[in-house]
Amino acid sequence: MKFIYLRIKSFINSITGSIAFYPTLYAVIALLFAFLMKWLESLGISRYLQNSFSPLVVNDIDTARNILTTLIAGGISILVFSFSMVMLLLSQAATNYSPRVLPSLISNKTHQFILGAFLSSIIFNIITIIGIEPTGKDYQIPGFSVLIGIITALIALAAFVYFIHSISSSIQINNILNNIYQNSKRQLESEIQNDNDKTDFPDTENWTTYNSIQSGTIQNISSTGLKSYCIDQDLQLEVLFYKGEYLIIDSPLFKCNKKLEKEEIEEILKNFLYQESEIVKDNYTLGFKQITEIGIKAMSPGINDPGTAINTINFLTDLFAIRLQKSNQIIISDNEKSVVKIASISFDQLLHNILAPYRNYCSHDFTVMMSLIQMINRLKKSKHYKNDYANSLDQQLELMMQDAENEIRNPKDLEILKSAID
Repeated sequence: MKFIYLRIKSFINSITGSIAFYPTLYAVIALLFAFLMKWLESLGISRYLQNSFSPLVVNDIDTARNILTTLIAGGISILVFSFSMVMLLLSQAATNYSPRVLPSLISNKTHQFILGAFLSSIIFNIITIIGIEPTGKDYQIPGFSVLIGIITALIALAAFVYFIHSISSSIQINNILNNIYQNSKRQLESEIQNDNDKTDFPDTENWTTYNSIQSGTIQNISSTGLKSYCIDQDLQLEVLFYKGEYLIIDSPLFKCNKKLEKEEIEEILKNFLYQESEIVKDNYTLGFKQITEIGIKAMSPGINDPGTAINTINFLTDLFAIRLQKSNQIIISDNEKSVVKIASISFDQLLHNILAPYRNYCSHDFTVMMSLIQMINRLKKSKHYKNDYANSLDQQLELMMQDAENEIRNPKDLEILKSAID
């Protein structure tokens, strides 16, 4: 059941992350509603409303056609413009920031809802105009449907005004960074809450190793599914890689304390989700990676924006301060008995992977190097700082100064950088 839940959740995330999902859903709903209105019109709902609320019902054929034609043409124009704006937004984000931020922008539900409102209004009005009878009998004119078409067009117009505001704010780098930061922070805090570093895990040197049956990036692991299966079968597992790591076929995947049959191996493999898209909500390290890529891209010669690079360092500082609370291993236990151990990227490795690009591409910039030094200083002063992290942080400071001395020629700048080290 856990496997089925994981697969269903992954499928829902993939289809709802598509920019076409909600517009398509709204279009289908509008189509069904339009046919429902045609059925109600056949029952005489417009004639009833005309007798009861005549000012609200259009009872002239030419007027109804002109209104609907105008609404359809205007809606199509707005829809084309809106899709063009979305494509421009995605292209600009990929060029100026990082292609990895596109999934978060595409999955923005607000933009999908607005595009869906445009599309549903157009489809409803098209079905309505088809239902207008070229006769002079008032009751054969779908007056109530025309009224609803006008209302949907007004809603779509209001949504378009909000769309302009939303799309202009979505492309702002601070909003993109904050969105990545918040998703990564929530995932990291969730893992810290479930952290269990007090349970010992047995030595796995003599355990049986089982390999991957396919190549790809495993972006998610159903820890609850593995735990449930291991408890039922009285097994202990050690997963040999961490989420987001790329594996080739026949790479060591996990170890087990017992020999497993083919069916048992297949059940365990169902808990590993291969996926190439980078979803920060599933893996907090991807948030570190994407923020870093934006900072490095900002320092490219074509952009040269140290301010954005410094902002990314500030976000990373806060994430690293939270990461200090997390242990370097994930152990899942049941009644004080360790059941599953999942590899996790160590603080030292994560810190080096993030700071190495900054040192390579930003060591010539005094302000960026000062921000990196201040990052290390702040982490040392964090309330969650432990002596275990001292060597990693001091080593990064040493590497920073080595690169700065090779790139920065002004002795006064180097003196200030050295004096900033606590």
